Amino acid sequence: MSEISANRLVWITGASSGIGRALALRLAKSGWRVAASARSEEALLNLAKEVPESIHPYPLDVTEMDETRAVFEAIEEALGPVDMAVLGAGTYTRDGAFGFSAETAARMISVNLQGACNALDPVLQAMMRRGRGQIAIMASVAGYTGLPGGATYGATKAALNNLCEAMKPEAERRNVSLSIINPGFVDTPLTARNDFPMPFMISADEAAEHIECGLTDRRYEIIFPWKMKLAVKLLHALPAGLRFAITRKLVRT
Repeated sequence: MSEISANRLVWITGASSGIGRALALRLAKSGWRVAASARSEEALLNLAKEVPESIHPYPLDVTEMDETRAVFEAIEEALGPVDMAVLGAGTYTRDGAFGFSAETAARMISVNLQGACNALDPVLQAMMRRGRGQIAIMASVAGYTGLPGGATYGATKAALNNLCEAMKPEAERRNVSLSIINPGFVDTPLTARNDFPMPFMISADEAAEHIECGLTDRRYEIIFPWKMKLAVKLLHALPAGLRFAITRKLVRT
């Protein structure tokens, strides 16, 4: 256990499965006290049983603004000031020009973007008042460039990248560190919905290891695995004509 993590408190949203669950377990075993939030109370209780002395379940639907603020206040009242927040709640439904649905898009925007903002609001305000803290927002390499089938999902993740980049210089004035997490394909319940090849896929435990290292080093961008990082950065850097020549090959009718 490091002095950095000993007895410190982290709030993780989206902690009931996938990367969030793996990260909650990893940080708890590294000495953090973990306030774990997600919609499923049962899943959170099962998570807490694995490290009962360190993981504290706080059920939450991040799309509810008032509820999110109330849960954060309850965490701080019961456990003390939150030292770090990892805002990882998210959802994914494949969408694009074929059969585009405003209802489907609204659900992803509500969870991925507005949900992150609902949690960010009380966390950021509290940390900036105290003059210390660390916040990491879960985005995705899908936010780098538009990919067929990931229209709204990629748009929400691009927005989170922009949001975090815009606020970082201001937050630093109050000694609050902001990071953006951009995973590639990770073996989670969300990616299990895909029926197409997912290159360079890693496990949720591997993803949690990458994230913990990045948070410890206070890196701004935590992006992994390196092969996916290289691929998306190169694709993003190409002229539009070349990018579309590549992404047209990904269209499925």
